[in-house]
Amino acid sequence: MLRGLHYQLGKPQGKLVRVLSGHIWDVAVDLRRESPDFGKWAGFDLKAETSAEHLQLLWIPEGFAHGFLVLSDTAEVLYKTTNIYHPQGERSILWSDPTLAIDWPLGALNGISPSVSPKDALGKHFLEAEFPPVEVPHLV
Repeated sequence: MLRGLHYQLGKPQGKLVRVLSGHIWDVAVDLRRESPDFGKWAGFDLKAETSAEHLQLLWIPEGFAHGFLVLSDTAEVLYKTTNIYHPQGERSILWSDPTLAIDWPLGALNGISPSVSPKDALGKHFLEAEFPPVEVPHLV
């Protein structure tokens, strides 16, 4: 299963991500237009805590798109968010967008194409996406 690159406008969410069971490859994409890393992505292996594996958490700040690929048979993923779910502001970028060129570890799926929800299959291309507004610093 592959969960597309989601983010919210209007009520952006920071996310603390933890895997309760299984193994995922988690991706964050910087959507902050004022950032020197705008449009860049980072990927992280996250596994559930076991006696052999320490607790792994990933912080994804507001202004980033987030998605993941399940690398185990199943996985349970828990988010703690800084804001409520805002369906009207939900946006999605196509996981396979050529501009982002995310190097998803699809080889780990042994030749099987990832399962993608119909909603995620309809994600926008990065160059067509609606991005969070640029924050203007307040002068004191």
